[in-house]
Amino acid sequence: MDGHYIFLSGLTVTDIQGGEAVLGDIAEETRWVMRRLARMLEYAGASLADVVRVDVHLTSLDTIHTMDAAYAEFFENHSYPARTCTESPRLSGGANVEITLMARQPAEPPSSRED
Repeated sequence: MDGHYIFLSGLTVTDIQGGEAVLGDIAEETRWVMRRLARMLEYAGASLADVVRVDVHLTSLDTIHTMDAAYAEFFENHSYPARTCTESPRLSGGANVEITLMARQPAEPPSSRED
């Protein structure tokens, strides 16, 4: 966080305990990573609705339509952040999807401090 944005670095299913069970299923790998990223954003006081930029790395761009369908489940009303999707043949731990994102830091409510 820099006071304005939250930056979450690349996350793969192999970074998530138990994620190895879904390795090879692009849709499930995407869902696991997106759920974890959503929880990380919640911890920082934000949500996926605050995301402004996403980078997706796939081991094969041939799987982009399957990844897209799973990815779309996490955004309401077809309101998607800017996104880049690239082919990266070797991802950490043998994963097939890696996702990095940047979100706007929500404004904090005014202080209830008495002066």
